[in-house]
Amino acid sequence: MLDSGALRACDIGTVAAAGALLEAGAAILQLRHKDNYTRAVFAEAETVAGMCRDAGALLVVNDRADIARLLSAGLHLGQDDLTPQLARTICGADALIGFSTHNEEQLRAAEQAPVDYLALGPIFETASKQNPDPVVGVAELRRLRPLTQRPLAGIGGITMDNAGTVFEAGADAVAVIGDLLNGVRNAAQLRARTEEWLRLTNR
Repeated sequence: MLDSGALRACDIGTVAAAGALLEAGAAILQLRHKDNYTRAVFAEAETVAGMCRDAGALLVVNDRADIARLLSAGLHLGQDDLTPQLARTICGADALIGFSTHNEEQLRAAEQAPVDYLALGPIFETASKQNPDPVVGVAELRRLRPLTQRPLAGIGGITMDNAGTVFEAGADAVAVIGDLLNGVRNAAQLRARTEEWLRLTNR
């Protein structure tokens, strides 16, 4: 995941990070920017979108339906963002839209939403959010997995050491921020770390 705040803490630019991830073979990049979209930030996002198109990779933008539409990218929504129904009117019928859930009630409700995939978490404790939802846990992921036929991504606190248990519990994918940047201080290290992650998950 391209988290602008986490990348800034590692002194790696968003464009450089995107290049490292794509060179390593990542097929999906998720752009997470919690601050304002200034002209400079949007210009970087446009560059990343072009890089993804050239590499045949999918770009997904967090939270912002308008930015996703402008970039012809997918959109990932949280529980406090626009509703999936409203986001669909902005992004269009063919846009890829994902939706985060954090418990059984939200997962059941999301089954009625016009989205293409769901996320569930945090599976483990996470430092990537200031006010994270309660930990779901692997056992609860396994229990809730049959409630949806949509692709399901595990999110929150996922590392190389625990990713296998998340897949075994039924997740189709995992979203990673902190562990991807663990010990990373430049684009070359990020590429190597991403290659290690992809070998581990074989995805």
